[in-house]
Amino acid sequence: MRIRGLGVIEDAVLELSPGFTAVTGETGAGKTMVVSGLDLLFGGRAETTRIRPGADRAVIEGRVLIPAEGSVARRATEAGAAIDAAESGPDGTARAELLLARVVGGAGQGQGSGQNAAVRSRAHLGGQAVPVSILADLGEDLIAMHGQSAQQRLLQPARQRASLDRYAGDAVSRPLADYRAAYNRYREVAAQLEELTTQAKERAQEADALRYGLAEFDKVEPVAGELEKLTVESQRLGNAESLRAAAATAHEALVATDDTAGTADASSLVNAARRALEQVSRDDAALTPIAARLEELYWQLTETATDLAGYLAGIEADPVRLEVVNQRVADLENLCRRYGPTLDEVLAWAEQATARLAELEGDDDRIETLTAQRDELRAQLAGHAAEVSAARRAAAEKFAAAVTTELTELAMPHARIAVHVAQRELSATAEAPGAVAAVNALPVPDPETGAERLVAFGPNGIDDVELRLAPHPGAPFLPIAKGASGGELSRVMLAVEVVFAGADPVPTFVFDEVDAGVGGKAAVEVGRRLARLARTAQVIVVTHLPQVAAFADRQLLVRKESDGSVTSSGVTVLDEAERRRELARMLSGLEDSELGQAHADELLAAAHAERR
Repeated sequence: MRIRGLGVIEDAVLELSPGFTAVTGETGAGKTMVVSGLDLLFGGRAETTRIRPGADRAVIEGRVLIPAEGSVARRATEAGAAIDAAESGPDGTARAELLLARVVGGAGQGQGSGQNAAVRSRAHLGGQAVPVSILADLGEDLIAMHGQSAQQRLLQPARQRASLDRYAGDAVSRPLADYRAAYNRYREVAAQLEELTTQAKERAQEADALRYGLAEFDKVEPVAGELEKLTVESQRLGNAESLRAAAATAHEALVATDDTAGTADASSLVNAARRALEQVSRDDAALTPIAARLEELYWQLTETATDLAGYLAGIEADPVRLEVVNQRVADLENLCRRYGPTLDEVLAWAEQATARLAELEGDDDRIETLTAQRDELRAQLAGHAAEVSAARRAAAEKFAAAVTTELTELAMPHARIAVHVAQRELSATAEAPGAVAAVNALPVPDPETGAERLVAFGPNGIDDVELRLAPHPGAPFLPIAKGASGGELSRVMLAVEVVFAGADPVPTFVFDEVDAGVGGKAAVEVGRRLARLARTAQVIVVTHLPQVAAFADRQLLVRKESDGSVTSSGVTVLDEAERRRELARMLSGLEDSELGQAHADELLAAAHAERR
């Protein structure tokens, strides 16, 4: 991984090897920036405080080895990333190389104000620009980040329940998936039922309005295209006299009638011209086409006169028909004003209104049907919830035993962990908003007595899960927030993660000062446990404790340098001699202390024996 412009780090390359890598250095040297870089590389939130003072942006680039045929490779390819083939893993599995990059800041940076204002951020995967959420999604399968904030999250009941579910695996996830599907369907049905019962008055008023409108529609019985035809007919009937006079005049101009005998009409004149040319066209071929055009014109005039005669025969003033047409047009236009600008839209409204009215008039039947569906879903929920709850209780015993065993290895030999799984009391109903209050409970058998009782439920079932600790014999089990000191809480979190490593492994674990509050023998045991975890995963630890750093397969030193005005940090891989000096510094504050280096040799020997 390469980091540029992040915090106090100007430009540093981290060679993160398989196994256990410890990152050490003086306070303020920038060790935590290593964790921040990894967090950003896998989709973490970008903030203005993370950019190095004087730099316009921070750039983090990383190279990750992944299974060539795994889900990460598939999802990266779907996102458009290019993946390069890499050497096979130790077990012979084909591996691929995936490049990731995150740029924070740059041109156009800055949104909002304040110390932690969000900034412009860009992400790249295999050379392809992608949303930051893609990196975060892949990070779920690639890396587990743990630090002081992670310890605080472990105190949250929801996190503890999620931890137990994750440990239980398919035993909980499968019935929980069925439960959630039924729960979502139950919420939909309950919401529909609530709408029908609480909005009855409004729905009745809507039904009345629809009935009135449909009654008007049925009274008129409009037909598609009718309004346009009637408008044309109304205009013709209203102007019948003027239309008739114009047609008669045109007809008389074309063909003389008995009343206009002797008047020169167009047909007679054209016919006379036609006949005159016919008599002489044989003498001059040039007149033949002219005579033909005159003949064609004569017949067109004759046909036109016939059409006008037919029009005259069909048109007459009909006040009664005109009144009927105008009333029909008025009725249709009234419907258009009320239910649509055009008659086609009125017809569409009527179709929709009919369907909606049928729906509203069937409320009673729908209420009955939805009530039956809701009751059926409640029964299904109760069955799924009981199955999930039983699986959680079974997993809780194994989980508690496994974590207790790990705590023994972490110098807490008398500590005991219990996972308390309790069905939620009815008063705790805030997790199920939108459900009908009267039925916001599930009938499930009591795990102690087997008697059926009502319990509250939510999207994750009916259980409250709480991690409890008894740190020494005779001590009562208390929630870990109350029963664990800072050092104990760090070891509990590490024990939980080690247990998870066997149940749901990720390839890389990152711990930021997980050993805070730990010292002496407990620190040695933390280092030993991290080394054991590193047998099956890559482990990166930022630590102040030499007891922990000594167990690392590789140690990186973050060194701070200053020219009096600018401070920067670099990262160096330590060889054996340099490790002795760094461990001596961590032990005594003096790099060249003989006693410190002797103690460092002792720690390194113990760690070497553990690894061997």
